Amino acid sequence: MAKLIIVSNRLPVKLQEKEGELSYKTSEGGLATGLGSIYKEGDNLWIGWPGLVVTEEAKQQQITTDLKQESMHPVFLTESEIKEFYEGFSNETLWPTFHYFSQYAIYDQQLWETYVKVNQKYCEEVVKQAGPEDTIWVHDYQLLLLPSMLREKLPDSTIGFFQHIPFPSYEVFRLLPWRKELLEGMLGSDLVGFHTYDDMRHFLSSVNRLVGHGSMHGWIHTPNRSLLVDSFPMGIDYEKYSGTAALEEVKKRERIYRNNLNAEKIILSIDRLDYSKGIAQRLKAFELFLEKHPEFHEKVTLLMLVVPSRDAVEKYKELKEEVDEMVGRINGKYSDISWNPIQYFYRSYPLETLSAFYRMADVALVTPMRDGMNLVCKEYVASKLDQKGVLILSEMAGASKELSDALLINPNDINQMVDSIYQALVMPEEEQIQHMRNMQESLRRYNIHHWVSMFMDRLSYVKIKQLSLATSYLDESTFLEMSNAYESSSSRLFFLEYDGALVDYRHRPLMARPDDDLMELLERLSSNPKNRVVVMSSREKATMQDWLGHLNIDIIAEHGVWIKQRGTGWQTMLSLMDDWKKDIRLILDLYVDRTPGSFIEEKEYSLVWHYRRVETGLGELRARELVSHLNFLASNSNLQVLDGQMAVEVKAQEINKGKASSYWLSKFPHKFVMAVGDDWGDEDIFKAMPRNSYTIKVGTASSVAKYHVDTCQEARDMLDRLVQADRQEQAPGALMTG
Repeated sequence: MAKLIIVSNRLPVKLQEKEGELSYKTSEGGLATGLGSIYKEGDNLWIGWPGLVVTEEAKQQQITTDLKQESMHPVFLTESEIKEFYEGFSNETLWPTFHYFSQYAIYDQQLWETYVKVNQKYCEEVVKQAGPEDTIWVHDYQLLLLPSMLREKLPDSTIGFFQHIPFPSYEVFRLLPWRKELLEGMLGSDLVGFHTYDDMRHFLSSVNRLVGHGSMHGWIHTPNRSLLVDSFPMGIDYEKYSGTAALEEVKKRERIYRNNLNAEKIILSIDRLDYSKGIAQRLKAFELFLEKHPEFHEKVTLLMLVVPSRDAVEKYKELKEEVDEMVGRINGKYSDISWNPIQYFYRSYPLETLSAFYRMADVALVTPMRDGMNLVCKEYVASKLDQKGVLILSEMAGASKELSDALLINPNDINQMVDSIYQALVMPEEEQIQHMRNMQESLRRYNIHHWVSMFMDRLSYVKIKQLSLATSYLDESTFLEMSNAYESSSSRLFFLEYDGALVDYRHRPLMARPDDDLMELLERLSSNPKNRVVVMSSREKATMQDWLGHLNIDIIAEHGVWIKQRGTGWQTMLSLMDDWKKDIRLILDLYVDRTPGSFIEEKEYSLVWHYRRVETGLGELRARELVSHLNFLASNSNLQVLDGQMAVEVKAQEINKGKASSYWLSKFPHKFVMAVGDDWGDEDIFKAMPRNSYTIKVGTASSVAKYHVDTCQEARDMLDRLVQADRQEQAPGALMTG
């Protein structure tokens, strides 16, 4: 039976050892909670580090046996691997970069090499456990290289990847020396998921500009396969948090804590110790609030919980000292014998205690500088059973995209934060209830189980879509079947793309003039009265007229703007405007000025920037910049940007080779149809073809076409063999039946 294998840096349990005895403590994290509903089903498995360095082989074997009973499998890491892979590269290189604190990032080759080695170690453990039909779901920034490593070992596996922290903009991500390797690692997935559309957009931009793969509607088409990038906002186990908040024990704790605090209003702040959480900025805002609003002295208390994290890392030690100093200074400045403005606790708490804090807090202050999602704000909302309370939320947290009823603030704007604290404390109860009700309704629907279901359903869809794009090589048996269909048909239609399918690409477009062999092939193919041959091209009609106009064939030029039926003149199928060309031409001219060897080709209804003669690397870099620039401009217009073979073309969206080929299909009878094309621009042609037609992609095997061949020469040889079948059929003395 096919199974799901979840892979994350840590297992959903923490291994502990006391006096030689091993024990396993269940994690309370959002991921462990969310995937707890599926990883124990059937033969499913969770692979990860158990949370303790274990070197003895006998003990490793015991742990492996124990965890197997709980549907888990351990990856054992050494002390140095933890230091260099987890504390080092993951948390001192990737974490600060991805959270826009690149000034804290360490670029160390040794740490990178350990990161690669540990990702390989995870890969080996997964390969031992995975079958060919299994689905593998990789999680988070510690394992960015794992998808491509798995793809190499298990090429047909279904692989999903989800990143739980932000993905930075291209300008920040490009600072990493190993940026390309990290992207290529992630591109081994079939589906790459992020919390927000912004993260998805940043990733696609980096892939385009650093690796050179364009995207359309989230799909990235690499030379060998296609994958999807999408956003999936992660929810919480809503029923768990609302149910816990309803427990009598939790209500009792709430009463005790409230009495001990002796405050009319309580502001709650819960964070893991991290510079990305904005703890110091929050304290500055609260201090300024007390200064501006003395009427709240002795009436409001900030209950600040900071959960210990990465204490060994120098930056975190410094942050802890800064927070301790600020809390001491603010309390020293404002407290009196019966009131401390800040109640500060540096420790972790069980869920029941946290739930009591959520229940009694009048305001939750969740103001990270950057955060992938942030589940604390969602837990707070789910726990407010009386629906009274106000959430102040940073717009830099992924959750802000969903919780629009919160008071959204820019965490860098200290005055806005102060004003929001005041607004929250004086907000009427009926307004609080309405906002809270709206947010609860959203969180109840889009919970953690919905998140899991959405991702897995999308992953299945991608695999189905990939299979629909998987073509078969046009082997001998397929050719014989096609040849038989050809010979038995009384009317035949051929749609043949010129550049890339009949003729190889050249450095200068005008060098791709048809050779004598091609001219002879087209003449022979079109000489049979049963055949109608349509040659398609994105080239200007004048060029196509010069090269092929004298043949007994039909021609589609400029992507379908112009058509020519044999024996007639050129005509246009569309009434188009070309007033956009002036503005776009200015941009293309700029890129010609910046890119020696590039040039512009102007057609009646499109513009093309060619870079075949540009220095390798520079042309690709400029093309990615240009595509990004043009896509931004085209987003609110009726223009389409085509990232083709060593060329970028801009045309009106109405222009479509598929529409032009449909004209022939509707006008001329056909028992046999063949379409041959080579790039993504020709997919429209394949889609327009009848179901029983022979659609053939030249080059990459990823296409809606049914078959593929590797080169132009193979495509020409295939057509030549069909022509030879014609000759045998017409030869004197050919075998007669009857």
